[in-house]
Amino acid sequence: MEFIAHIRESDRGRQSLSAHLHGVRELAESFGAKLGITHIAGLAGMLHDMGKFSNAFQNYLNEAVNHPEAPPKRGSVDHSTAGGRLLYDLYHKSNIELEKGILAEIVGNAIISHHSYIHDYLDPELESPYLRRVRDKEDIADYDESVRRFFEQVMSEVEFQHYVDQAARELKQYLLAPSSFSREAKCMFLTKFVFSALIDGDRTDTRRFEDNVAEGEEEAPPANELFQGYYDKLMAVIQSMGKQTGSASSINKLRNAMSEQCDRFADRPSGIYTLSIPTGGGKTLASLRYALKHAITHGKKHIIYVLPYTTIIEQNAAEVRRILQDDAHILEHHSNVIEDLDGDDEADDGLMNVRQKLKLAKDNWDSPVIFTTLVQFLNVFYAKGSRNIRRLHNLSESVIIFDEVQKVPVSCVSLFNEAVNFLNDFCRTGIVLCTATQPALNFVKHQLQIQPNAEMIQDLGQVITAFKRVELMDEASHEKYTNEKLANFVLHRLKEKRNILIILNTKAVVKDLYQRLLKQLREIPVYHLSTSMCPAHRKDRLGKIREHLANQEQMVCISTPLIEAGVDVSFQCVVRSLAGLDSLAQAAGRCNRHGEDTLQQVYLIDHAEENLQHLQEIGKGKEIAKRMLIDLQHEASSHGGDLLSVQAMTSYFQRFYTEVKPFLDFNVPKLNVDMTTLLFAGYKENKYFQDYCLNHQKRPPLFLVNSYRTAAEHFNVIDNMTTPVIVPYREGEEIITELNRAKSIEDFGRVMRKAQQFTVNLFPYELEKLSKNGGLEYCLDGQVRVLKDGAYNEEYGLDLENESWSGASIF
Repeated sequence: MEFIAHIRESDRGRQSLSAHLHGVRELAESFGAKLGITHIAGLAGMLHDMGKFSNAFQNYLNEAVNHPEAPPKRGSVDHSTAGGRLLYDLYHKSNIELEKGILAEIVGNAIISHHSYIHDYLDPELESPYLRRVRDKEDIADYDESVRRFFEQVMSEVEFQHYVDQAARELKQYLLAPSSFSREAKCMFLTKFVFSALIDGDRTDTRRFEDNVAEGEEEAPPANELFQGYYDKLMAVIQSMGKQTGSASSINKLRNAMSEQCDRFADRPSGIYTLSIPTGGGKTLASLRYALKHAITHGKKHIIYVLPYTTIIEQNAAEVRRILQDDAHILEHHSNVIEDLDGDDEADDGLMNVRQKLKLAKDNWDSPVIFTTLVQFLNVFYAKGSRNIRRLHNLSESVIIFDEVQKVPVSCVSLFNEAVNFLNDFCRTGIVLCTATQPALNFVKHQLQIQPNAEMIQDLGQVITAFKRVELMDEASHEKYTNEKLANFVLHRLKEKRNILIILNTKAVVKDLYQRLLKQLREIPVYHLSTSMCPAHRKDRLGKIREHLANQEQMVCISTPLIEAGVDVSFQCVVRSLAGLDSLAQAAGRCNRHGEDTLQQVYLIDHAEENLQHLQEIGKGKEIAKRMLIDLQHEASSHGGDLLSVQAMTSYFQRFYTEVKPFLDFNVPKLNVDMTTLLFAGYKENKYFQDYCLNHQKRPPLFLVNSYRTAAEHFNVIDNMTTPVIVPYREGEEIITELNRAKSIEDFGRVMRKAQQFTVNLFPYELEKLSKNGGLEYCLDGQVRVLKDGAYNEEYGLDLENESWSGASIF
């Protein structure tokens, strides 16, 4: 009997189970090699579908394909437990060797979880979901027969034992490697890396079979060859800029000097380094120069830009595309268009439907150059579901540039630091913390292991002084502003300034001020920007704003903070509602950005109408910044005499992290435990382990006792879970039609990447309101949410009242 893994939808072609297991093993081995765990990852790939050797699964698959009108009962055959149980039976039941026992838990957990998410070893109920599957589960169809057939058709028992011995040696070497990590932290990251290698190997092999992709057909040019070509193009651009009029100015000389310092610094071994080029100092080109040179010198496979906002992704990706002249190998990944396909889908395996095609679509960050968000980076390590973690292994052997790294949310600081430390310690990944306002990430308990002499730019204080183009005007320490007063302030400033940017902390006050100024400034264009607008919408608005700026025309823009980090615009005057010092400095970077005028003003105000109840980080930063402003009122030399100085920024972040210390480890209030404890805690610090021992008067029969799934279920980078919806803005309607027409997995992947530009994220209360007033529709068997025309406004974006009309007239 030939045992089948998958049946192709188009021609009913059959993939043998043996071919699938070997194919996934080879892919997983290649991914694991990056971490020195070739056989550990390969073991997961080889065993993950061993349960398909059962007669029960083969009958199930054939019935489902031959009788789609009356398919067998969903979930009636479990095929993912068998491989995990084999490892448990062989290496965990008796005569246990330490490395093989841990190996059985790590690889076994990845195998039993490959249709959902990694299981807890101990959960909040003091049970072991892992043991429940590999030890206690009774309805594993034809288990003994599956084991026998595996050893007959895939690998002999002697070869298998030898393979496991090699995996155990890799595990021992990994655990003994010098690092600041505890054993528990090492095992947590290793489990997730193995799971990533397995998920991507399984989905890649399945997709290639389903789309009938020939071996080698998808191979990209060698990374080193590609990066060398990119570097040559970049240097040609830099050299041509040096010949342009004005290139001999002191600012341009300084930009060039910093760029050359980055080039020289790239020869150093990979590590965690800082690049603190001031705003307007050519950060994008300098960081790209470092990344390409470092990748060529040290054999890296990817260059990954991680940014806080999609607005910066769009801008930076466009600039890099222009320089490198290559669309095919540059990926922008803003968000997941599909909310969550990562429930247990074991019953669908081997079949092909819309849900499966969306799951299998190429979404693994295997491009040479990637632009993504901080949210997506953190989701890779800590969010639930297999789609996010699938990308993890491609973070290894990379150069990762964290642009505007100060935007790491307070609750995620410890988790961010540990993830970056893992990439640095074990994954041959080079890390660059790139910002004009470096946060003190080495000042906290779970500190970032930044290299000694980590700063790429020499004489940083002098450089900042040379780039000084604005002065901060304190309107905040002695009075408060309402929108009515602020509108009058703006009208007064417009008598002497061509253009003004106002950045406020909440969407409500931004919208209100916009409406006020729209009525009062009938002859002057007024623009509104917020995250209620999809990326394509914001991009269009920024394009018009830049036109006015380039033509030196009068114009006002009112925006939420999305505009302040890395968006290349330069206003004559900026008004910033008080927030953290890093935000104030970034806002200052939107004023007189290129030194077009003499010293210009950035006015700091204390806004009386902003509700910061749910924006506690901004509220805390605002308090500290206000105290520092008062310090300067009393003593002009305090904080280096300038809130934009290195001394002031260091002082601010140390104060900030001291005051928010209780929140840095991502507290889970429902469980009264920190995320770091769930993931990293040793036996003594692990409450669930201690309670188990107390209740049972013995230790649980496990080496690992942490709660990976519980942690993932409670993890959100943003406090409230948001849901992506596609909006009917411009090409958004066409994309919705394309998604409904898509047939192949490749089509789904291509259209979903386009859809990112036409997506907004809804908070739960927004989703509920739109559901009640008829503002939502669904497509692709209910997998994708879509806004109706009336729920998206050409002026503000998302309209919760579902009363918009697309012909709204605005500047």
